[in-house]
Amino acid sequence: MKKMYRVFVLVLALMISMAGCVQKVEESQVSDAQDTSESDVIKIGVFQPLTGANAAGGEMELEGTKLANEMFPEVLGKKIELVIVDNKSDRVEAGNAVARLVERDKVTAVIGSWGSGFSMAAGETLKNAGIPAVAPSATNPLVTLDNDYYFRVCFIDTFQGKVLAQLAYEELGAKKVAIIQEVNNDYSVGLAQFFSNEFKGLTSDDGSIVEVANYNTGDQDFTAQLTNIKAKNPDVIFAPGNFTESALIMKQAKELGIDVPFLGGDTWETPEFIEVGQDAVEGAMLTTFFATEVPLNDLSKEFIEKYREKFNREPSAVAALGFDAYLVIREAIERAGDPNDTDKIKDEIAKTNNFQGATGSITLDENGDAIKDVIIKTVDNRNFVYKTTVKHD
Repeated sequence: MKKMYRVFVLVLALMISMAGCVQKVEESQVSDAQDTSESDVIKIGVFQPLTGANAAGGEMELEGTKLANEMFPEVLGKKIELVIVDNKSDRVEAGNAVARLVERDKVTAVIGSWGSGFSMAAGETLKNAGIPAVAPSATNPLVTLDNDYYFRVCFIDTFQGKVLAQLAYEELGAKKVAIIQEVNNDYSVGLAQFFSNEFKGLTSDDGSIVEVANYNTGDQDFTAQLTNIKAKNPDVIFAPGNFTESALIMKQAKELGIDVPFLGGDTWETPEFIEVGQDAVEGAMLTTFFATEVPLNDLSKEFIEKYREKFNREPSAVAALGFDAYLVIREAIERAGDPNDTDKIKDEIAKTNNFQGATGSITLDENGDAIKDVIIKTVDNRNFVYKTTVKHD
């Protein structure tokens, strides 16, 4: 019995040893195959809020990037692979997501993120790693400030705030404005400040901003803030915040009998804004980056057509910017001639001049910011409708 047991143990050990050898061979073969295939692939990282409070914006931006990858899948004879990570609508997770793209996935460049705060949270990691990034729609000036590796294909909030203040003063005839801002959102606070400064200058009255009310991301009840605003009797309410909270604010304002125009920025242009706000958001005016009613070149027309075919709906402005961010990086890689030389790719992105994207001509200034016009839209019959274009100074 003992002899049989020893034989059994020896056979079992031999089987395990053989299995181990097979496993090692298979792993080696897989590794070699991956090394071979990866040498023919250029990885571009994409970090977007795909879950959480800002998921709708991130998804739309990602749609445009994916469409660009489908239409222009190669550069320098190599396939471009999108490595997509979710920053979960969270600043800390945004930093972690980009660190994974840099350290684990070894990406050549990065696209993202919807939401200036998420882009800002990732900036230092990208700068230290020497990996260039292009933000499609992050408008806060701090995204690119003192960071030679971060660029954007959209206008910035200094210009957007100025346009909105002029809209309130010149078109709507406002002399008094109340602001309700998402106080833990860098984009909202920054845009509110640029608007406020410009509006005070237009009116020559520091008291023309009659109220600045604060709320936090995810809040649902704005009764206290709106009651205070109502008592100040403003001509216009400026609400530069996330699409969901902004729609709820307008809905509750209507319930409280507040009947004045609402103005907002580019974050409003999502289907969820209209779905949540319904009739309360009718007539609201907003600034944005792109309008299907006024395609600016042949690529604009092709983008609109392909997007409609793929998604069976109209493209949003941030989808068009996600498309353009990909193309700007792709062209920079082609000009650099080496997908591994990230410093040279960064330099080529910085040289972007009169690049014809879906959103029109893109020229980057010395800060890496695009010199772009502002589109104004209004909500009409539960649709975002083009109103006018304000040319860049």
